[in-house]
Amino acid sequence: MMTAHTAIIEHIIGHTAILTLNNPPANTWTADSLQQLKQIVIKLNQNKDIYALVITGQGEKFFSAGADLNLFADGDKGKAASMAKHFGEAFEALSAFRGVSIAAINGYTMGGGLEVALACDLRIAESQAQMALPEATVGLLPCAGGTQNLTALVGEGWAKRMILCGERVDAAKAEKIGLVEEVVEKGQALDAAVALAAKVAKQSPSSVSVCKTLINAGRAMPRSQALPLERELFVGLFDTDDQAEGVNAFLQKRAPIWKNS
Repeated sequence: MMTAHTAIIEHIIGHTAILTLNNPPANTWTADSLQQLKQIVIKLNQNKDIYALVITGQGEKFFSAGADLNLFADGDKGKAASMAKHFGEAFEALSAFRGVSIAAINGYTMGGGLEVALACDLRIAESQAQMALPEATVGLLPCAGGTQNLTALVGEGWAKRMILCGERVDAAKAEKIGLVEEVVEKGQALDAAVALAAKVAKQSPSSVSVCKTLINAGRAMPRSQALPLERELFVGLFDTDDQAEGVNAFLQKRAPIWKNS
């Protein structure tokens, strides 16, 4: 099944939704495409057959170059506030997706393009990819989670190098500092991301959802709160069909049939 949106193409393969950013030449974000992303994620959250989503860019050169700077050339604060709101709502919805989100980084990934990848759970980059948060170079800042999500992934030092010094990193450096988890050859990111998403389908989607919640909670929640919550959510899984199915499938030496409930 394939559905074409103005700037996002949605393609479902098995239990994975593939979202392709499609706004040539650089797959930049607009208010419309950001709102579309939010609505697509909300819809996918309601589809119990979807366990993972993959985001990639159309074409061979760009994953996404972020926002179109023409939007901010007139210095209109109202327009800036509106775009910041759209970026925040879209990428926070993506971060809150109940399944696993994977960015298949297939080229230049700048500003809001890197921020959407940072909002995903995992990132696979092609060897030729370049990544940066260059907002301060043009008198702006990464307002779509960049200062927080980049720091959580790579630590303060490299976050400051990339944001305060405007340092661009290639795929090899990105993997070394923990910005991406895997580097593949040119043209292979989408296939690698889809293969990784297929592994997600072997996991209980009910378990994946609460495990993701716990991992993300560790960014802000003290361990003294997170550890009791971990045990609480473990017990809560016994209210799901997937828990009984998973254990009994293992004992019966068969593949589980998940209900995502």
